[in-house]
Amino acid sequence: MRHVKANEAASLPAALAVSAVSHAYGQKQVLSDVSFSIARGCFAVLLGLNGAGKTTLFSLISNLYDTRRGTIRIFGHDVSREPGEALRRLGIVFQARTLDLDLSLCQNLSYHASLHGIGRTEALSRIKTLLAQMDMGDRLHDKARSLSGGQMRRVEIARALLHRPPLLLLDEPTVGLDIQSRAEILSTIRELVLADGISVFWATHLIDEVEDGDHLIALHHGRVLADGRVDEVVRSCGVTDIGAAFAMLSGVAPVQAGGEHR
Repeated sequence: MRHVKANEAASLPAALAVSAVSHAYGQKQVLSDVSFSIARGCFAVLLGLNGAGKTTLFSLISNLYDTRRGTIRIFGHDVSREPGEALRRLGIVFQARTLDLDLSLCQNLSYHASLHGIGRTEALSRIKTLLAQMDMGDRLHDKARSLSGGQMRRVEIARALLHRPPLLLLDEPTVGLDIQSRAEILSTIRELVLADGISVFWATHLIDEVEDGDHLIALHHGRVLADGRVDEVVRSCGVTDIGAAFAMLSGVAPVQAGGEHR
């Protein structure tokens, strides 16, 4: 993937631009006037407790739900008006496991490649490369049911990258994984940003998955509480770490790995 220079990127549309988006289920308001943008080649974190509206926002971005109020653009393409152009630039890893357990890894990924119009020879080449990148190169013909939770997640990430999208969305990708698997997957995704220049939007409720240099969007009860670099948000709150900043903004202590509040 071609890297974009900083001065060039500034003149191009954002990887993701969400403007005045609201969403309700009947009378229950889930998102209220949500606005933010994510720069190209950026690792951005959507931080919020369970029920904050993270999955609903991801469903709107991926066009699973229709955006009735506000606009969402992926690299300048409106998700509602140009869904084909917008979504082909997007790779998604959902929170729920989505591999077919009775198919091999190659079969799972080949099916996804065919949906994107990738020919068999090219698909196999990409599959082998991506699985090797995820340290799963020797499991090509193993059935998905033989994998651990962390290994399944790695395969789902490889699948999301098959059509070479410049924006990757991951909805709570480390839920249910052990500490080592969580750390390895997070490290792999951060390396993709540095090596390939892709943009990543990582949703989590775990405060220890956030680093100072990340772009942070803090979401609480469907509203954006903070939008900016983590270290800048911490400084503006007059505290020493993002956990304290989130607690100050939301009135609720964030969650650490293991599910304990801090």
